[in-house]
Amino acid sequence: MHQTKLLYCKEMSTRLEGGLVPPFLVLGAHPVRWRMLVELARSDRQVHELTRVMARPQGLVSYHLARLRAGGLVSARKSSFDGRAVYYRVHLDQCGELLAAAGRQLHPGLASDGLPAPAGRVGRVRRRANVVFICTGNGARSQMAEAILRKLAGDRVDVVSAGSHPKTVHPNAINVLAERGIDISGALSKPIYNFHGRHFDYVITLCDKVREICPEFPGPAQTMHWSIEDPSRASGSVRQTLPVFRALATELESRVGFLTALIDNEPIKENARHG
Repeated sequence: MHQTKLLYCKEMSTRLEGGLVPPFLVLGAHPVRWRMLVELARSDRQVHELTRVMARPQGLVSYHLARLRAGGLVSARKSSFDGRAVYYRVHLDQCGELLAAAGRQLHPGLASDGLPAPAGRVGRVRRRANVVFICTGNGARSQMAEAILRKLAGDRVDVVSAGSHPKTVHPNAINVLAERGIDISGALSKPIYNFHGRHFDYVITLCDKVREICPEFPGPAQTMHWSIEDPSRASGSVRQTLPVFRALATELESRVGFLTALIDNEPIKENARHG
């Protein structure tokens, strides 16, 4: 507790001495918080996972998480699989906006829209990246993520989706993507075992339960977790739950946009095998 108070006082003195320093820079400049933001930019995580990855005491990690949440950079949601667990995620869109604002404050010539790299900008990718999105039913979240990534990245990716317990694609998943010019009316849910033995560069789970049972795929895949509530569990008719699916589509567009930028700027190994 004494150490925490000292850290807090030190931060406050930094703010007072540099009153014009944008709060985002004050928050992000701390090495622990910066490392935390980097880790959360890759995947949603629980506190004990951050503690392990960062090799820091849990109290210190919790303290800095609280500061990031207060600054609006990080949020938390309870696991839909284990209600006692909490997943933390970083809001990269908010980070981008604040970083752009800090640049404009330094000099107008540094103005930026703060958004992820636009789709179509190819970095050092040497071949198509193989991506799989996995959730429980493969009826909404993973189907929508697959379709959005295919639209944003085009032929730069081979993307599929699957579920641990496949069910019919939800009509609102079809409806909200149709509003965005994406047609998945012919999409069918698929079981995870259809892809056993296939190499993926990115394995992304969107369901807290599936994360615990997700099979391992051959090759050095990057695993990521996006802790997202199943919209099909929302109560009400198809018409009444449409706003829930629209909110999901908006979140997925943001997350997939940043994933696309990551794929474009991370080289895929030449000797990686794909199935």
